[in-house]
Amino acid sequence: MRKVILNLAVTLDGFIEGSNGEIDWCIMEQEMDFKGFLDSVDTIFYGRVSYDQWGNYKVDETADLYEQIMWKKIHGMHKYVFSRQKKKDAGVTYISENVVEQVAAIKQKPGKDIWLYGGASLINSFITNDLIDKYILSVHPIALGKGKPLFEDLKQSLSLKLENTRIFHSGVIELTYVPIK
Repeated sequence: MRKVILNLAVTLDGFIEGSNGEIDWCIMEQEMDFKGFLDSVDTIFYGRVSYDQWGNYKVDETADLYEQIMWKKIHGMHKYVFSRQKKKDAGVTYISENVVEQVAAIKQKPGKDIWLYGGASLINSFITNDLIDKYILSVHPIALGKGKPLFEDLKQSLSLKLENTRIFHSGVIELTYVPIK
């Protein structure tokens, strides 16, 4: 069965973006092998706001080849957008109800794993409904002091087991956890 994987950057103080939505603190380096992660997934789960911001992001023509390849791969994946708004976009499936059942059905379909992209509200909903199979958190060596926290308003504690750790030259530490059920 396919797994839902939350893979995202987080600051030392637990924020996934600054108070104005900024992510300019996020370090991407080839050593992290993000392309390797992208090769392991073929589907992306977005919240509506994240999809509106990044779902059709156009990479600058002057961007390096690695970034161009990354975005081409991302845009080639099947996209599900979880939203109360019912819209229609080519290549996108909108889900507005029965989220737990819909996710279970998608996980049963053939294919690679699924990337839970975000945003924060969708991530919180997936945590609350125990829909995340693996957490890959890249902790960046910066503290913002304020912003959008990763774990906001948890209804109960979340117990995780450390599965892997990778340390990069930039100071980023990638922590891979699986839920203890």
